[in-house]
Amino acid sequence: MGYLHEGHLSLIKQSKRNCDITIVSIFVNPTQFGPSEDFNNYPRNIETDSKLLESNGVDYLFVPSAEEIYPKNFQTYLNVEIVTKILEGEFRPNHFRGVTTVVLILFNCVQPDFAFFGQKDAQQLSVIKQMVKDLKLDLKIISCPIIRENDGLAMSSRNVYLSDSERKEALVLYKSLQTVKKLISSGEKKVNFILSEMNELYSKVPSANVDYIKIVKADNFEIVDELIEGKEYFVLIACKIGVTRLIDNILVTV
Repeated sequence: MGYLHEGHLSLIKQSKRNCDITIVSIFVNPTQFGPSEDFNNYPRNIETDSKLLESNGVDYLFVPSAEEIYPKNFQTYLNVEIVTKILEGEFRPNHFRGVTTVVLILFNCVQPDFAFFGQKDAQQLSVIKQMVKDLKLDLKIISCPIIRENDGLAMSSRNVYLSDSERKEALVLYKSLQTVKKLISSGEKKVNFILSEMNELYSKVPSANVDYIKIVKADNFEIVDELIEGKEYFVLIACKIGVTRLIDNILVTV
């Protein structure tokens, strides 16, 4: 959705390693924002983005208007079931319907062989993979790792909303994920205990208001209450720091 940072550029670098031609689409998608969310205020700077993309060797930039994507009398939306009902889907109704619809439209416009998505939006990545699989789309989804600031904060266009004090307090997301990593490495498998240790960290941060902290199976996003050795899991967080809603996650193998 633009306002590019090093996380976005990492996707471009991966594309340039894999592909002959790299196309970037920038579109702040109105259908994935709720009525009380930040669509109108979402950071935008297409001129700076364009220069950044050109300097990073992008071949084409696709910047459609809302009227091109959703012309008058637009009526067709795409729903992926089950995985969209929990977590982000619970807190942001219709969010994933907007995501899958616009991504499918963009795929149809560009017709890529590969599409690159960051793991920071892990649930979104899972939803898009499910859509591609179910609809038998002729492209491959490539998952790219989270890019972080030097202090661990996951890069996000929304980080610009944070005040200086909130920016420091936002590090609780990364610190809590590191706590999980240590607990699991030490052999802890009880999810309730792991989550209680994480919540203890958030209780000490004045600006933090947690939407959810959950551990899910990496392959199907089923929420679990106990970890099984040899299996992969996502630990997922959505938390408001002040009025800014941030998400983060870590992929762990028990």
